[in-house]
Amino acid sequence: YKYNLLDRNLLAFNAEVPLFAQWDDHEVTNDWCPGEALGWSGYIDKSILNLAARGCRAFHEFMPMRETLAEDGRIYRKIPYGPLLDVFLLDMRSYRAPNADDGAAAAILGPTQVSWLKRELMSSQATWKIIAADLPIGVVSGDAIAQGDGSARGREFEIAGLLAFIKHAGIHNTVWITADMHYTAAHYYDPNAAVFQDFEPFWEFISGPIHAGTWRPQQLDNTFGPRAVFQKGCGNDQPDDLAPCFGLQFFGHVAIDGATEVMTVTLKDVEDRDLWSTKIEPRVEKWSRRAAPGRG
Repeated sequence: YKYNLLDRNLLAFNAEVPLFAQWDDHEVTNDWCPGEALGWSGYIDKSILNLAARGCRAFHEFMPMRETLAEDGRIYRKIPYGPLLDVFLLDMRSYRAPNADDGAAAAILGPTQVSWLKRELMSSQATWKIIAADLPIGVVSGDAIAQGDGSARGREFEIAGLLAFIKHAGIHNTVWITADMHYTAAHYYDPNAAVFQDFEPFWEFISGPIHAGTWRPQQLDNTFGPRAVFQKGCGNDQPDDLAPCFGLQFFGHVAIDGATEVMTVTLKDVEDRDLWSTKIEPRVEKWSRRAAPGRG
């Protein structure tokens, strides 16, 4: 953290752009998971719990974040933006369990965080609910959620239950955003193209991270039916993990029109050029849950 703050460009960015911080694996060590043995031999202290505690302390010392009274050091939280937007920032690292075919034993959010998210989504009166996740849903990775084509298994069970809850609770206008994959993409999740179909269609957008090696777009699985509407990263004729000096660096921009409530999502490159954009119309219910007929 201190080393990064020696960079004048990052200082200028921090001075102008508000920051809502999440953490993932590299605050501790690559692909770490509570309860799993340390995968790299370069550490003197082999305790993943000790390394995680030190990483959490450093994260909270350098990232702007309010403390949560419910749990010391908790990172997942909701950021309200008034009537148009609530942002739900998740923690897919601290409460995960080792991956397994048994869904009950393969959490990535954990039961307490899932219950919190369901409760907060239910109570949200904002038009749009952005779920900011550490990891994408449908990109195949042993460290993430997707396990490959077929029925839900492992960590996918928890996400399947969450998506089904969102559908049956009548929660609309959820959009997922994430980074981690070192390229940019727009994924549309369609139950008609999925093996698990008990959910409403939704968008997921990937962009970032800032100033890291760029990857090729990764494999998607069909469990939740994602379709890559747009993606950009390294080409097949380029080395994977391409250095930032080659210019394949990306970020995303989201704007909500105050009058129409239409959300415009634009994926951009490091030169601020628009690579791809879409407008998403909000689904507006005639009667809200708060003021349904017969509840006067």
